[in-house]
Amino acid sequence: MNKRLSIVLLASVFGLMVGCSSATKEEDTAAKSTDTDTTSGADIGASGSATEMQGGQADALSKRVVYFEFDSSDVTSEAREIISAHAQNLSQNTGMSVVLEGHADERGTREYNVALGERRAKAVKQLLVVQGVQSSQIQVISFGEERPAAVGHDESAWGLNRRVELLYSGS
Repeated sequence: MNKRLSIVLLASVFGLMVGCSSATKEEDTAAKSTDTDTTSGADIGASGSATEMQGGQADALSKRVVYFEFDSSDVTSEAREIISAHAQNLSQNTGMSVVLEGHADERGTREYNVALGERRAKAVKQLLVVQGVQSSQIQVISFGEERPAAVGHDESAWGLNRRVELLYSGS
């Protein structure tokens, strides 16, 4: 009887381990497919094809707005990926130029928000220049709170208004 109980317990433990293992694999597969959706060209390793890299860069280049945290001009890691793709594009196309429009949400005085928008735009400019873009290709302007992307008095609207927009000009 003792032997039978041990076998049943052992089989149950083994069944649980197999069940947990397959659930983890399913979660890992789902996580990997999600990660693949958000991967940029900069994240593709040596095994990535040129098409994948170009697709990732094109995806990052299609993003022309970088967002900031409240009362901050620190560039987020997601924004760095976008800025990096634009830096590569601008350094390869020296006839192009970009206007960096800095914006802020409605909280704070107008003067403070104009200065904050300028700090944000200058932070983006600095990253572009460090990555090879000529300073003469970049113009910085700040609108502060004057041109909101979203109208509202809550975090969802404020989050959309704390931004720098990259506007291209030239050939």
